[in-house]
Amino acid sequence: MRISPSPSFAGAGGPPSHRHRRSFAPPFFPLLIPFLLSSLLVLLPPSAAREASNSPRAFTPLSDTALRDIVALDPPEWSSVTDGHLGKLLIPRASGSENNTLVQQYISSVFKGLGWHEEQTPFTDDTPIGKIDFNNLIYTFDADAPRKLVLAAHFDSKWFPDFPGNTFIGATDSAAPCAMLLSLAEAMTPLLRARQERVRSGQAILRDGLDEEEAAETTIQLVFFDGEEAFHDWSATDSIYGARHLASLWEQTFLSPSHPLSKRRYGPTPNTLDTIDVLVLLDLLGHRASRIISNYRETDWLHGEMGSADKRLREAGLIEVERGQEGWFPTNMRGNAHMIGDDHVPFFDRGVSILHLIANPFPPVWHSLGDDASALSLPALKRWCRILRVFVAEYLDLAAEDMKRRDNDASRRDGHDEL
Repeated sequence: MRISPSPSFAGAGGPPSHRHRRSFAPPFFPLLIPFLLSSLLVLLPPSAAREASNSPRAFTPLSDTALRDIVALDPPEWSSVTDGHLGKLLIPRASGSENNTLVQQYISSVFKGLGWHEEQTPFTDDTPIGKIDFNNLIYTFDADAPRKLVLAAHFDSKWFPDFPGNTFIGATDSAAPCAMLLSLAEAMTPLLRARQERVRSGQAILRDGLDEEEAAETTIQLVFFDGEEAFHDWSATDSIYGARHLASLWEQTFLSPSHPLSKRRYGPTPNTLDTIDVLVLLDLLGHRASRIISNYRETDWLHGEMGSADKRLREAGLIEVERGQEGWFPTNMRGNAHMIGDDHVPFFDRGVSILHLIANPFPPVWHSLGDDASALSLPALKRWCRILRVFVAEYLDLAAEDMKRRDNDASRRDGHDEL
């Protein structure tokens, strides 16, 4: 990824021409606003209409009891940074390599075991070192749901031509984020399946604050990008190969006339990108220092919701906070849309809302041989996994009663730790 200028402090306001722009609208103009907005949504292309209609959704915070329940869910807790999924991912895995293929196969095996829908997008592209084969991996819990919360990370590691550079692992970049997504999928699958079974059997929960039939229209999708790293110097053509390919592919993949989004539009036919509520991109995580700055005004509220999840987990004593790492989600700092180049860029350029979870500043081991297992912090990894569980459960409005353990072995796991 590429980084640009430093973030600014919130509250300074925009340029004077924006802060003091005068309005010359006639007195009756407010009466026309609803009509004009509805007309715009019909006439604008799908990507623009998506941005115009996007608004914060209601988050119902989990109770303290539900927080404890969701933290205690399977998968079994990990005891070290090389346990579980990370033990399979902490290898050099440059795009086009044999190890890269092994990682793809491992990720695929996890989701096949969970019963998620799999999509792969293999392609070949020109790079500074010749033609390289790439392959994005896409996993969706409910492929028929009309809307998606998308979380993503890249699974390739940076290519170096010679020893010892070619032993580069990229633990934070981005083996750990990929492991977090795998752990998240394992934790969320039973909750999602329980809701899906109720909806299909006509027994969906309907109570004040929860309509499961409506909530089930939004599913979760996890994307593992190949080819994020540049082979030589980061440029528009030597970087984010997989993300550029997938964004273009989805832009050209139109929804069927029977799709709910197609039925709601009278303008250009919507495409796959229009089904994305927001793309949450994880990168450079797992080091003890993980300050996350909000770079997009459209998703400041989601940055705030994730910060809220972190705060509530801290207050409940459910995460270990390392010294000096209390404020991972500062609200007094704001970045800008072009601050960091990463896999989200081709999606942002096509109108998709972005929440970029990337450590800022970058970990001190970035693109060095020090970015191995020793760069990872087990407390930080656990903290991220628990934040993601809470954030996704609240975003998807999952029922708190499904978070209660259904067996009697909770006491056996009290002394163990999860990633």
